[in-house]
Amino acid sequence: MASAPLPSIARVGVVAKDRLHAATPVLGELQTWLTARGADVLYSTETAELLGREDGVPRSEIPRTADLVISLGGDGTLLSMAGRIAESGRDIPLVGVNFGSLGFLTEVRVGELFPTLEAVFAGTAVEHHRLLLEARAERAGHAPDTRMVLNDVVFAKASLSRIIELTVSVSGVFVTRVKADGLIIASPTGSTAYNLAAGGPIVHPVVDALVITPIAAHTLTNRPIVVPASAMIEVHPFGHNGEDVQVTYDGQSGYTLQAGDVVRVSQAPRRIRLLTAGGRNYYDLLREKLKWGER
Repeated sequence: MASAPLPSIARVGVVAKDRLHAATPVLGELQTWLTARGADVLYSTETAELLGREDGVPRSEIPRTADLVISLGGDGTLLSMAGRIAESGRDIPLVGVNFGSLGFLTEVRVGELFPTLEAVFAGTAVEHHRLLLEARAERAGHAPDTRMVLNDVVFAKASLSRIIELTVSVSGVFVTRVKADGLIIASPTGSTAYNLAAGGPIVHPVVDALVITPIAAHTLTNRPIVVPASAMIEVHPFGHNGEDVQVTYDGQSGYTLQAGDVVRVSQAPRRIRLLTAGGRNYYDLLREKLKWGER
């Protein structure tokens, strides 16, 4: 849907992928373009270094004061900022610019950056509200840890040689015990990421649902399942292999779990706002990025 004009874009946060030197000329043009429209620019530390500046701030600081965030790189850069925006508690939009080879989430091409920003400032950009996941881990000897992610929460084996065992419940009801290389809990947006590679279904991003997908399950009867977005999914490492389980959040960070720990995953109370200039629908992206439907 088209977005309304943003109340005020006084400060724009700009985050480029680490050591993405190909973005340096674009960053210079972006600085000039934004300054001409009266907006201050706030760079992440790594992005400022690309420009030879020393006034960058940590990525986590950017959502606290920016009115708009622009990420330049691949999907990983966008995911890192989506989580930080969600955890900041502020409802600010995000524009993802693709400098990578795939960039399914970073829909805006480099050549479309400034037309897209013209649409953003004019209030004619297309705004997508994407469901976020909230994961709360309770681990022995640690304070509860809460994360918000756009794509997925993944449980995987830390050892190269052993499968892991997990028990899975949905809204307090036991569902299954999984023996596999791992387990993915994905949002609709994340359904086209690791979930798809593991044999899970593609879920249109406007569908309110969560996907539970085993990774290389020990038995063929463990199949992916789609559950309502209102569900609370609980995952427990099971048995003596608990110390071999790692949980990761959007592929950005994670830690090892022990038997007796629990991770609860549900939809987050807020959604992320992704802005594009439009012109391509979701099915166009599937065909363009994933070669969907090609023989």
